[in-house]
Amino acid sequence: MFLAKVRGTVVSTSKDERLVGFKLLVVMRLGINGEYIGLPQVAVDTVGAGVGETVIVTGGSSARVSSRPDSPIDSTIVGIVDAVEIEQE
Repeated sequence: MFLAKVRGTVVSTSKDERLVGFKLLVVMRLGINGEYIGLPQVAVDTVGAGVGETVIVTGGSSARVSSRPDSPIDSTIVGIVDAVEIEQE
């Protein structure tokens, strides 16, 4: 799992039938200081997240289990973050 910021939405009228009904969002992984890391990716939203929110994203087989086990899902948003507390060394 990792923290990410929702940067946008994806609209796809033609997609795998197992993805019908899912809201797709563009997320960017966040580093320890809140900076963006890596490339944007598309994640299935299961919690009603919106653009600008910090979210918890899970990937791989865990992402499929949380939504639909037989679907071609690689990333799923499983939580909306209220606050992050990191102890400084």
